[in-house]
Amino acid sequence: MNKLLCLLACGFLSLNSVQGIDWPQWRGSDRSGVSTETGLLKSWPSGGPKLLWEGGAVGEGFSSLAIVNGRIFTMGDKNGQSHLFCLNQKGGALLWSLKVGKSGGNYSGTRCTPTVDGDLVFALGQFGDLVCVDVPSGRERWRKNLASDFGGKSGGWNYSESVLVDGNNLICSPGGNQATALALNKRTGSEVWKTALPGGGESHYSSWVVSNGAGIKQYVRLFAGGTFGVAAANGKFLWRYDKLGSNTANIPTPIPFGDYVFTAAGYGKGGALLKLSRSPRGVSAEEVYFSRELKNKHGGIVKVGNYVYGDFDDRGSPWCADVRTGQVKWRKERGGQGSGSACVTYADGRLYFRYQDGIMGLVDASPEGGFRQVSSFKIPDGMKKSWAHPVISGGLLYLRGLDKILCYDVRDPSRAAAPASAMRLWTDDTGKFEIRAAFKGVKEGKILLEQGDGVILKVPFDRLSSSDQNYLRGL
Repeated sequence: MNKLLCLLACGFLSLNSVQGIDWPQWRGSDRSGVSTETGLLKSWPSGGPKLLWEGGAVGEGFSSLAIVNGRIFTMGDKNGQSHLFCLNQKGGALLWSLKVGKSGGNYSGTRCTPTVDGDLVFALGQFGDLVCVDVPSGRERWRKNLASDFGGKSGGWNYSESVLVDGNNLICSPGGNQATALALNKRTGSEVWKTALPGGGESHYSSWVVSNGAGIKQYVRLFAGGTFGVAAANGKFLWRYDKLGSNTANIPTPIPFGDYVFTAAGYGKGGALLKLSRSPRGVSAEEVYFSRELKNKHGGIVKVGNYVYGDFDDRGSPWCADVRTGQVKWRKERGGQGSGSACVTYADGRLYFRYQDGIMGLVDASPEGGFRQVSSFKIPDGMKKSWAHPVISGGLLYLRGLDKILCYDVRDPSRAAAPASAMRLWTDDTGKFEIRAAFKGVKEGKILLEQGDGVILKVPFDRLSSSDQNYLRGL
């Protein structure tokens, strides 16, 4: 029995949760923007990596891509309507499309990245039209509107979030004072819970992530009024960090790890590390630090080990900082191609920065030695603002363009992907325990890790960090 089947047999992973090299939602399987793939090119030829195909008439939009089981899902405005598209992963041929709602908005084009969960895919139009669709057929299962059905208020740039599916529930954010946060049954669309967050305000443009900080499962998101945590069980308001509130637009997805949350915003705000702990009310969020040097508008931030990476506001100036202290290790001041807001994805020791002017940059992720752009190329995407986040799946780089998708081969034939038995650094769900060991299998419901001295450790799967869990799912 191979390792993946062994994990399944031991009951750790459901079939729906095993995504392998798929990218099933916004920022990947754990919403971190970090890929666990290896064996990728460390640099590109002068004209960029090989373009395998260009296709998929997906209209106009800033939506990124979800990739599952040989299918690509995205959204786009076409013929006066916003659409959900399902394409063949090999070549981009259209398998089906569904009208979601009206097109347009403050910026013309869709914003949401679809979320795939088993036989269902979920998508949110810029005017609050939320649809649940059957993956094989493209048949609509149910639909809601966050504004008209729940009194929601999006903000001036319209609805932009990518909804979260957790277990049987779909978590979304109508905004406003009736149902700032909302959980629906994913199969029926019926209401599970709704919460009016105190001071939450408009939905704005971030997306939910899951945290188990302070030993309580919770959902964390950035709203107009700041960063909030709500109990996963019932939507109860747990905590609020308001220093990022009262802003033009709050966009980046927070990064939870252990008992901590890193959260940032642009328009002159900054980035903060919060520590979650138990309190009489349930959970409190204490500011560890706040730094205006860590601001980020909408390119997003990724955490790799003890370091975070993002763009300085929207200036096309990537930075690296120690997430524990907020100390900036480097920032691009000069050199390298690309300008304007830069969105980021990480894989195999490299940062994939896509700049607003259509430059795709490959940057060394080392926190030492300063900013170093290894390679770059101009994306023929046809977009005035090249904002759609890059996706890496199966050794291929996917980039959303204007009415098309571009697929590049970033596999390095001289570098085999790391074998499952390779030594690597493992971290627990608190971020406090680290050990270098090799994965050896599963026994009696626990992950077996062998240290260099031959000592075998048995670790429960759910005690591992999200990135380590993701690594195991990819085996």
